[in-house]
Amino acid sequence: MQLDALGRAGCDKVFYDHGISGARAERPGLDDALRALVEGDTLVVYRLDRLGRSVLHLADLITRLDNEGVQFSSLCEGINTATSGGRLVFHLFASVAEFERELVRERTRNGLRAAKERGAPIGRPRRLTDEKMIEAHRLVHQEGQTYQQTASRFDVSESTLQRGFRRLGMDAAA
Repeated sequence: MQLDALGRAGCDKVFYDHGISGARAERPGLDDALRALVEGDTLVVYRLDRLGRSVLHLADLITRLDNEGVQFSSLCEGINTATSGGRLVFHLFASVAEFERELVRERTRNGLRAAKERGAPIGRPRRLTDEKMIEAHRLVHQEGQTYQQTASRFDVSESTLQRGFRRLGMDAAA
């Protein structure tokens, strides 16, 4: 049914993902279609839900197409960004997606603030305790070990040592 509708719409090439949901992030057919598009082309889908996993994802895709000079058309919803009505629908989608992004950011900030007020640890767990950082600092600055040797001894990267030294107010450069 979908292939017939795309054929009637005059699609030259058809890309598809057999058995892969539109909710999946890895979609080789969609990736191939996006790579094949050039300025002046139109990406046609049977239905919007065949293209994206969320309003946010759809808006990002359509914005990408618009930036590349590619039109977009969805047959079932009657969206066509080559028309003024289609562009209006696109901008409504983009506005809803931006609103959704802002809500996510706001909820994240509020959640982090509440967790911090409760005393919950924020961020990734530290690889080394303060005591081990002090020992690592001693090895580098008093015993003459290199950052590489010390980092290897504690199974961390050199940048982890440097960040830890700065966090504790120790001189990271020696």
